[in-house]
Amino acid sequence: MKLNTNGQSWWSMATILVILFISLAQPVTSQKIDKNNTMIRWYCSSYKGMNGQVFLENLNTTFSSLRKQLSKVNNHHAVSNTVINGESVFGLALCREYLSIAACLSCFDTAVSYMKVCGLGNGANIFYDNCQIRYENRNFYNDAIVKTSIAICGNKTSTYPKELKKIASGLLSDLQIATPKTFNFFAASTRKITGTNATVYAVAQCVRNISQSMCEECLKIRSRFLDDCLPSTLGRAIDNGCFMKYSETPFFYVNQTTDITHLLRNGYSRSLGYIVAGVVGGVAILLFVLSFLFCHRRSTTPNHSTQGKSTGATDMLQRTTVYTYKDLKMATNNFSDENKIGVGTDTLYKGVLKDEYTVAIKKIEIASKRGKSYLDGEIQIISNVHHRYVIRLLGYCRKGPHLYLVLEYMENGSLDKFIYGDKRGTLNWKQRFDIIYGVARGLAYLHEQYHVKIIHRNIKSSNILLDNEFQPKIADFTLVKLLPQDKTNLSTKVTSTFSDGYIAPEYANNGQLSEKVDIYGFGVVILEIMSGKWCNNMAESESSTLNLVDHARSLYENDMHLNIMDVTLDPKDYATEDAKKIIDIALMCTHSTASARPTMSDVVILLSEHSFNVRRPMISTIENCNINIQVDTSIATSK
Repeated sequence: MKLNTNGQSWWSMATILVILFISLAQPVTSQKIDKNNTMIRWYCSSYKGMNGQVFLENLNTTFSSLRKQLSKVNNHHAVSNTVINGESVFGLALCREYLSIAACLSCFDTAVSYMKVCGLGNGANIFYDNCQIRYENRNFYNDAIVKTSIAICGNKTSTYPKELKKIASGLLSDLQIATPKTFNFFAASTRKITGTNATVYAVAQCVRNISQSMCEECLKIRSRFLDDCLPSTLGRAIDNGCFMKYSETPFFYVNQTTDITHLLRNGYSRSLGYIVAGVVGGVAILLFVLSFLFCHRRSTTPNHSTQGKSTGATDMLQRTTVYTYKDLKMATNNFSDENKIGVGTDTLYKGVLKDEYTVAIKKIEIASKRGKSYLDGEIQIISNVHHRYVIRLLGYCRKGPHLYLVLEYMENGSLDKFIYGDKRGTLNWKQRFDIIYGVARGLAYLHEQYHVKIIHRNIKSSNILLDNEFQPKIADFTLVKLLPQDKTNLSTKVTSTFSDGYIAPEYANNGQLSEKVDIYGFGVVILEIMSGKWCNNMAESESSTLNLVDHARSLYENDMHLNIMDVTLDPKDYATEDAKKIIDIALMCTHSTASARPTMSDVVILLSEHSFNVRRPMISTIENCNINIQVDTSIATSK
């Protein structure tokens, strides 16, 4: 090409290059693409959130957060969780990487709208060709692989069955190897069918919160399932952790494929992806620390009207009210004996503050500087605990060698009085079940849903308080322990303040502390609630000195579960099988080997599965349920 005097040839060349660059940067619109967004499968939990209104509010907050994240450029994966007033909602959204922002958000909005059929169910999972959305009232981010999941095959057989089966099987096998090695856990690829003009299109994708090995395992299973679809022209395999699809019809543009050649070589690693992720992660951590320091400095002292409320899903750190000693003296009538409601290692008083708000005030002696430092850390921990089944710390005061904790006041006092104390026989079957279920939920929150793992260490009936409706709250956090994130257990001294019958064997004998210690104590409390007896009582009509746990296990081995039931309970109020199931759960929790005990979230599920005629499952296909699930659609829906 010659350059003329006016430079038109150079201008033409530049124009051609610009057009070529733009064409490479944009999808090839001349290619006919299947834009069908088919719903593949959906599931609803058959159990409701404990507080429907709060659960829906938290669900809306989680959905809005997910949508906001997906509206950002090149962000096809989002996770969010909201924990307010004891109801937690964990959410995850995943769009296929070949989608535009608008297409991703459209799929998300369609999924959220359809999820209304789940009503007040506390979990749902929905799969489309273009996206998948899931929410639960627990942290599900690591339970990614279900080895019994399914494949959905097309109903049309390929014109080239043998050729398709060979080429598609090899392509899917390559994708299962290559995809876990990409930085975003996604790969799209095509392959010509030998001897024909046809092409196979396939994608593989994993959620990003699982490990590379888990992604590989998940896709390996999905690939095996898709082999059963061949020689159908279309196949999809779904799972909580990954997705695979192949088709003879193109469903992404040819310039959106992933070069997987180098990913199939031995020795390749995701080092580049890790470097990018590390840099981004480092910046994110720095921003988080700066924002935390800024917010912490700006935080203000809450008043009592904020009890049980939170200003947002991430509002975890609040400043606790600091009371004057004069305030507390006035509230307790100078700490008079008439105001005492509990005497033990610490003294507990009933108090009425200036605003006529009734509280419980615990007086604790600080024996040393070490003790003072320990309690400072404890205050910081428990002041941010917000759950309907855990006592709330409202404030504190220091005076000389004493620390005063201002706590929620519980009208009905401690559970032990109603089980084997002077109010024995007051609680009916439904109330007892609700107490067991509530304490399980509270402990699951402390162990698994709070931003750090908390071990109570002293779960017993006297540390479970009841409000005026006999709803339970876990109390007495003066013995609370944090379990380090990198430890499964730690050694610590067992103090004399613990009641022998509630102590787990590994803790009593070796000082080995883990959340399983709380689970053991919870199991003992269940047996007390069921039997109406204190755990350290000798078994009646037994020559040996069996405690309550040993006695219950002995009855279980002889299939005599019901012999332990409280005689003050009317047998007509409960089903025999229901009582046996709860005793079974208690014995699981009090297993002599810590590793054999279930987690508290497992216990919650077990109790939820057996409704005991107290709470009935929600039907999953409520088409006309009057539930208003909303998403903030003000976020831009297109690029």
